[in-house]
Amino acid sequence: MLGFIKHYALSNSSIATFFRFSGVGLTISLIDVALLYLLLETEFMNTLMSRIVSLTFSMLAGYFLNRYFTFHHIEKGRALWNSIIRHFSVHAIGGILNILIFLLSMRMLHKLHTIYNLESYIPFISVWLGGIAGLIFNFFFSRKVVFDN
Repeated sequence: MLGFIKHYALSNSSIATFFRFSGVGLTISLIDVALLYLLLETEFMNTLMSRIVSLTFSMLAGYFLNRYFTFHHIEKGRALWNSIIRHFSVHAIGGILNILIFLLSMRMLHKLHTIYNLESYIPFISVWLGGIAGLIFNFFFSRKVVFDN
């Protein structure tokens, strides 16, 4: 099993790269949530400011994890600030797409909940659909715009 993981950690294939990108996405979502709760506990900032700080730090962590782990075989020679600006631009658009899919799903599923009794699952399904849309968008454009040759 360890050999399998090591093989895919170093592989240049698109599938291995996508799985590494997904793993980084999971990692930064945990960083985002942990930092958000930590900042909310300190009562130093309000909820919105705490969310902005936690999202910014998780996106920055995501950039470095993707640069040195996910796209290690592609990223070469571009200035650090140039790549970071590209990364934040792509992921901001991916975040907007995520939220739009979330809101659209909430609305559509809310109309269907009376037929299929989905009330308690609507937020979960909507977050999942938005997250998948954002993940696919961010992966494609990170590969083409942020971490290209």
